[in-house]
Amino acid sequence: MESTHQEQTHYYVPAPSRWPMVGAVALFFLGLGAAFAVNGKFPGAILLGVGTLILVGMLFGWFGDVIRESLHGSYHGKEDSSFRWGMGWFIFSEVMFFAAFFGALFYVRVISVPTLGDLDYKLLYPDFTASWPLSTGPGITARYGAMEAAGLPLLNTLILLSSGVTVTVAHWGLLRERRGQLVGGLAATVLLGAGFLVLQAVEYRHALTELNLSLGSGAYGMTFYMLTGFHGMHVLLGTLMLSVITIRAARGHFGPTRHFAFEAVAWYWHFVDVVWLLLFVFVYWI
Repeated sequence: MESTHQEQTHYYVPAPSRWPMVGAVALFFLGLGAAFAVNGKFPGAILLGVGTLILVGMLFGWFGDVIRESLHGSYHGKEDSSFRWGMGWFIFSEVMFFAAFFGALFYVRVISVPTLGDLDYKLLYPDFTASWPLSTGPGITARYGAMEAAGLPLLNTLILLSSGVTVTVAHWGLLRERRGQLVGGLAATVLLGAGFLVLQAVEYRHALTELNLSLGSGAYGMTFYMLTGFHGMHVLLGTLMLSVITIRAARGHFGPTRHFAFEAVAWYWHFVDVVWLLLFVFVYWI
């Protein structure tokens, strides 16, 4: 009874960590490097590389400490609850992040473009056509083509939907103590995520070289790359997290009752899937 009481009331507090300061240094180099790079100054690329290396080192070191603390049994019920709340709020912040971008797309398509097509603006923009995607208007210097839903976008949709199934199969394997099913499902999810990224790179190359679609292609080009590009970054992050979880699962780190790290990554991956479905509908299809 004494041990149970201790587990319910004790909350592990780690020693002061150097990793937040290391992260701040990494962000400083990244911000300074970005400022130099966008202005075409020499140290920009070097500073960005240094900042990236420091950031990667921080991630490996910080999460490595957390993993070791978990394996040593430092975490009990209360810490698990804090981790869940933390991941929940993180995903909520990501929801609001994409909500802002979808809101920008909604504003342009439903409010801005129809308004500029009214008779009141004909004197200012006589050649403007209120259609989507935009083909005329201020700032559009070259014609471009819109990305169709069929083809690579549809294939990537099927890939991400399949990855949601494989990560769920892996979860079932974990709960039923089937290590092979767990590792196999995770490995399949990593491969599907990598395949999505490769096909998105091919899609971007097609858009730039054959459709002449760039960030300078008016509101359509900006919203297309803004939404799909940031989603691609999230897929990359999710694939990296899944790779780490796959390695840990192969080493036997998770059990049927203690596997929050797996759950957190699975939550994140399902969130990425849902965002892509919204992207496919509102950016590619409609």
